[in-house]
Amino acid sequence: MLVLDRIVKYFHKGGVNEVLALNGVSLEVEKGDFITIIGSNGAGKSTLLTGVAGGFLPDSGRLLLDGEEITRLPEHRRAKFIGRVFQDPLLGTCASMTIEQNMALAQRRGLTRGLAAGVKAGDREFFRAQLAQIGLGLENRLHDRVGLLSGGQRQSLTMLMATMAEPRVLLLDEHTAALDPKTANHILELTERIVRERRLTTLMVTHNMNQALALGNRLIMLHRGEIILDIRGAEKENLRVQDLLARFYAIKGETFSSDKMLLV
Repeated sequence: MLVLDRIVKYFHKGGVNEVLALNGVSLEVEKGDFITIIGSNGAGKSTLLTGVAGGFLPDSGRLLLDGEEITRLPEHRRAKFIGRVFQDPLLGTCASMTIEQNMALAQRRGLTRGLAAGVKAGDREFFRAQLAQIGLGLENRLHDRVGLLSGGQRQSLTMLMATMAEPRVLLLDEHTAALDPKTANHILELTERIVRERRLTTLMVTHNMNQALALGNRLIMLHRGEIILDIRGAEKENLRVQDLLARFYAIKGETFSSDKMLLV
């Protein structure tokens, strides 16, 4: 279980540009939960994921994973058990290294690295088998540099690399937003399959409310650094986009009209 206990985070605290990004956020994530996260711009969605990944120390509050406090554990040490895929396909891989070299690094994330050969024959067979699952022919391009891949191919590879070692928590930060619709759908199908087959505990930020309702077993909505909705089970399954928007604007104290179709 991942527990966020009253997490508070300011940026530029004490200055004229002070921002309260997370305002006492508390959240219990059960093992195997697939939680989609929505909210308006600046609501704290990406900040929440960055905090879980260890990108900053909270001003107050605690983070616990399976009963162990990780609040002060640095990001590079959390990488051993937390996988992350960013919005930008160029992040998460090294362009100047080959596909197999990138995968070798992902396979050894968090482990001690010696002076042995970087990629062994057995590794290559494993990598080919993993790449064959995503259906893009990358299993035949192990020696190609990642910088030669398209955005969709690179994001597919990043998704695979982030989950190879079966992380205890998977963080997806609008990981399809920069892709064309066809490629985005491919990545979403890959995401759903990997999360389901490996039973990964997952937090996924999205601006697409159809995605938020269709994927996962639970949905939370952030507004001004606070969780204002937490929906799961049958309640989530029966919600429509219009219902979700109406609830959002009701909480904001505004009247919902059908032309307000984006959280902005």
